[in-house]
Amino acid sequence: MKKKKLISELLLLLVAVIWGSAFVAQSKGTEYIGPFTYNFCRSVIGAAVLLPVIAVINLKRGTCHGSKSARRTTMAGGLWCGVVLCAASAFQQFGIGMTTAGKAGFITALYIVIVPVLGLLLHKRVPKLIWVCAAAAAGGFFLLCMKNGESFSVGSGELTVLCCAVLFSVHIMVIDHFAARGADGVKMSCIQFAVTAALSGILMLIFESPDIGMIKQAGGSVLYAGALSSGVGYTLQIIAQKHADPTAATLIMSLESVFAALSGWLILGETMSARELAGCGLVFAAVIAAQLAVPAGDDR
Repeated sequence: MKKKKLISELLLLLVAVIWGSAFVAQSKGTEYIGPFTYNFCRSVIGAAVLLPVIAVINLKRGTCHGSKSARRTTMAGGLWCGVVLCAASAFQQFGIGMTTAGKAGFITALYIVIVPVLGLLLHKRVPKLIWVCAAAAAGGFFLLCMKNGESFSVGSGELTVLCCAVLFSVHIMVIDHFAARGADGVKMSCIQFAVTAALSGILMLIFESPDIGMIKQAGGSVLYAGALSSGVGYTLQIIAQKHADPTAATLIMSLESVFAALSGWLILGETMSARELAGCGLVFAAVIAAQLAVPAGDDR
């Protein structure tokens, strides 16, 4: 059991590395193609990667059919998750194009603090420590966005990524809603990628002029984000969380923001001032404390 737990935690660490470094891939992708085009291509790949995973799971179960109620719940969950994911991904991709990969990673991580706060709308209890975490995260956001050390000014990129963090919080709550009602996680994920691809494709044709040549130039970035970040990352998360402690799992995956900053520094040559690094530290501390504030199994 200890060996399985260790392997699971190492897999989750790999997921954090993949998700964190994907911010670099997304940043490079903005140099060639528009946000909707990027998300369309990425989501198509993400759905395609999960299809063989679903086939293997069906073979293992000996059937490709669940109960009618479960299939209906999975389909509804996939549709709603796809709509929210499309919006969240669009805001994220637009925002990454206007800020650094490192900043985008840390601001996106705020969803971990936002989720329990949004729980208030569903009349769920919010631990007192969460409010402290929210205040610390706001302070970190202030330091990340303060311009020239003089006055507070939120850049359009940071604000757009913050909207993305809020939408990802809603996305998590939608997933929880349908997962609790018996939806198949992997199938629901595949459906959500298909829905995101369809919606992004429509928006791409309306607002952008996709060019095959430019898509090819962004091919490596799109393939990494689609196959690894969406397909492989999500599948490893599902596999690993079966044997990992829930609190440990969320803490390990919260390292995504750290790997985003490290990847931006190593690959893109991004740098941060001492003030911005302090902001990252506050955000990361808030994210970690938020996980500790909600015990495993607590109703969030």
